[in-house]
Amino acid sequence: MRGTGRPARADIVRTMFAAYAARIDPDDPLSALELGELPEPEAREGWSVVNVRAATLNHHDLWSLRGVGLPAERLPMILGCDAAGVDEHGNEVVIHSVVGQSGHGVGPAEPRSILTERYQGTFAGKVAVPTWNLLPKPAELSFEQAACLPTAWLTAYRMLFTNAGVKPGDTVLVQGAGGGVSTALVVLAKAAGLRVWVTGRDEAKRARAVELGADAAFESGARLPERVDAVMETVGAATWSHSVKSLRPGGTIVISGATSGPSPKAAELNRIFFLELKVVGSTMGTKEELAGLLALCANTGVRPVIDSVLPLTEAREGFARLAKGDVFGKIVLTP
Repeated sequence: MRGTGRPARADIVRTMFAAYAARIDPDDPLSALELGELPEPEAREGWSVVNVRAATLNHHDLWSLRGVGLPAERLPMILGCDAAGVDEHGNEVVIHSVVGQSGHGVGPAEPRSILTERYQGTFAGKVAVPTWNLLPKPAELSFEQAACLPTAWLTAYRMLFTNAGVKPGDTVLVQGAGGGVSTALVVLAKAAGLRVWVTGRDEAKRARAVELGADAAFESGARLPERVDAVMETVGAATWSHSVKSLRPGGTIVISGATSGPSPKAAELNRIFFLELKVVGSTMGTKEELAGLLALCANTGVRPVIDSVLPLTEAREGFARLAKGDVFGKIVLTP
């Protein structure tokens, strides 16, 4: 039998446009960011390939470019933890970005990680995740709104409703007005019937926080009218002493980040033990908590705060603004 003379096509690799870490640079992370073509994800058992409709930036992406949680041997790594899109069956879905905590889609002994640490992320046309990690997108939310929720808003949800121990009528201080987690904390805390105070260096951001629902806004480090029941801490070293000194006896600091650094000048240990203060670490959230957050937004009209929507081709502009702190809410990228 004569052959067709046509070459085999099994080795053809489909590519997609992506924003990815091409190298590691602790001092100049933006120089490690590349935009270009990378292979599309392949389907495998227990996993789904999602067509990304919207994804959002997080400080985690900047840390990845610095090499935090991302060793050089895993490069190139597509960045992006958050996304909403459409799966291979046409379902509109939101991605829970924590992989490994349940064993679904991965080995049961695999440690927990976030997309972009072990697995390619969402800043591309498609992303592959364990099918267990998909939740239905509420019809009430746009793809852009839904994509804001799985990291910053889920972090805020867990801080407030799982770890802070607060109840309606309590006073909560949110350190650092303007960031994705901070704006989420203001909106969610107000929706839960809490009195919300914020601090921030930027007067315009403080004013916008009040527009979102904060009851009062203060300059960073300012003496407060009274001590609060809980402090939501994401800034770290720059605000730590103020956070401790702002708490009533028996109050709680929930810390989920340290964007200004992890090593404050003073640990304030005497105040912590003498006033019996609680310091609670909080990281991301569970799939069940994300389902609760999605339901809260769908049922109450609460919506994430979106700073801007950029095409993926302009991802570098979004990264640069995030690095400068020139944002209020979430930056959304659309492929």
